[in-house]
Amino acid sequence: MSDVLRSGMIAQGQRVADFEQAFAGYVGVDHAIAVNSGTAALHASLLAHGIGPGDEVITSPFSFIATANSIMFTGARPVFSDVDRDTFNLDPGQVCEKITGRTKAIMPVHLYGHPADMKAFVQIAEDNDLVLIEDACQAHGATFNGKKAGSFGTGSFSFYPTKNMTTSEGGMITTDDEKIAKRARMVREHGSRQRYLHEMLGYNLRMTDICAAIGLVQLQKLDSYTSARQRNAQMLTEGLQGIEGITCPVVRQGCTHVFHQYTIRTQYRDELVSFLMDKGIGTGIYYPIPIHMQPYYQELGYADKLPVAEELSREVLSLPVHPQLTEEEIGYMIDTIRQWSVDR
Repeated sequence: MSDVLRSGMIAQGQRVADFEQAFAGYVGVDHAIAVNSGTAALHASLLAHGIGPGDEVITSPFSFIATANSIMFTGARPVFSDVDRDTFNLDPGQVCEKITGRTKAIMPVHLYGHPADMKAFVQIAEDNDLVLIEDACQAHGATFNGKKAGSFGTGSFSFYPTKNMTTSEGGMITTDDEKIAKRARMVREHGSRQRYLHEMLGYNLRMTDICAAIGLVQLQKLDSYTSARQRNAQMLTEGLQGIEGITCPVVRQGCTHVFHQYTIRTQYRDELVSFLMDKGIGTGIYYPIPIHMQPYYQELGYADKLPVAEELSREVLSLPVHPQLTEEEIGYMIDTIRQWSVDR
């Protein structure tokens, strides 16, 4: 970081290029394009594939709103399909029912760090000549059948401060397609490959060398952070398994879950949140309102009935799982939830 500041080159420069190369190698792809947020990564990925007005993109209603908004930014229309109750990710079978003549892409979300069923989605995309864009903003290092999230289609990652690794703010696009990589770089830089020569409509989505310097250090630590999250998640599951009213997260066979969030389900969520708060334990709800039920999307006329996503939005509760947790703190959480179950 000090080297970057002393260099006088703090905008997009060599550190960004170094970070792109390192991240591409980590994910196992030929190209990585650094941008200034995860939302920008999703937006630029869509634009690089030529998605725009009149197109439809099938995605999850159970995600952060940036997933759908990035589609709206292009002028295309998000089409919401329901999710799997166990993994919280898009249900491939239901996605097939949503495909129309306007469908241009599928955007599965690797929610909470658990990869979606990429074998199924790769096949659906191939069978229907669709673009496959992975919202991997919460899934740094997650794997499906030994292959990392972000390497099946065009990947989009976030480096927001709460993510498993951060650049303070930033994002990354990953791809094996050289043409898509070139277009994404142009989208990132005002539609330009050569200074002051603009070939398409683009934006200012660049990452700074300061952010990239942070990212290079964070990337070196990512696997150890992930191991700590997985260890903490295992302790939580072992301690919470069997408690009445609590459903622990699952890890599907062949998947590596990186536990951006450790998310349980309970029909008594508000009651449990209040109890844990009184005991000094913070929690989070990701996400209390599915995207298709958000006021903006309701105003646009979305009237989908997506019962699993709607049920999950009433039941999900994320417990602390970050790498700095101690065994004592995890034990305290488990004991407190057991006490709640007994008392209620």
